Amino acid sequence: MRISVATIFPQMVQGFLSEGIVARAIAAGLVDVKLLNQRDFTTDSYRSVDDYPYGGGPGMVMKAEPILRAAGSLTGVDYLGGTEAHKVAVTQGHRIIILSPQGRQFSQVMARELSRSDSLVLICGRYKAIDERVKEILGAEEVSIGDYVLSGGELAAMVVIESTVRLLPGAMEDEDSAAGDSFEEGLLDSAYYTRPEVVAGRRVPEILISGNHEAIRKWRRKSSLERTLDRRPELIGERALSKEDRELLNDRD
Repeated sequence: MRISVATIFPQMVQGFLSEGIVARAIAAGLVDVKLLNQRDFTTDSYRSVDDYPYGGGPGMVMKAEPILRAAGSLTGVDYLGGTEAHKVAVTQGHRIIILSPQGRQFSQVMARELSRSDSLVLICGRYKAIDERVKEILGAEEVSIGDYVLSGGELAAMVVIESTVRLLPGAMEDEDSAAGDSFEEGLLDSAYYTRPEVVAGRRVPEILISGNHEAIRKWRRKSSLERTLDRRPELIGERALSKEDRELLNDRD
């Protein structure tokens, strides 16, 4: 898998790539991550990537040309040529994403969807906005990691990379662990405990040290359902519960 990040602050992302699951996946050859400095694709002596907005108003807008040149260096398409070049890039397997608070909400479902892509191009904005023509010319999709505003798209790009790369076969040492993560089944994960058995007078639930695997399975399923109902009830409303799920919820303490 190939992931490319176009940003004016590549060093922000570089440190993230040197640790954890993503670093191990890179070392194992499961993913190749390339950072592009958008300023390298400017043509003026100031390496300008922003300008004042047409129509006036506060803030600066990121210029289209440096981003289009950066994207073109990855896809081999001349986006400034005035054609419907983005269609060529799509057929070549490139998926271009602009990190934006106005985009589709990022989710575990989308992470799994992206993990099946051959090439992701993540474009990080800064300032007030990105020139709207970038999205139109690239045929890009906008993705948001939440209903709040960041100073730029770099942190959002790191979130997308981390969530996507950890789903690649071989990226995690224990792939069964990922299968049980929150949101994989549309529910929050259950509560977990580790040694020692007693911490500050609080004991691990007896059932978890009973050795009864079926009872433990049901306990964890019930914990997952209860946590979801209490913390994210809308997730319960979006799914059809099994007979066992309904019985476990009806047996709440």
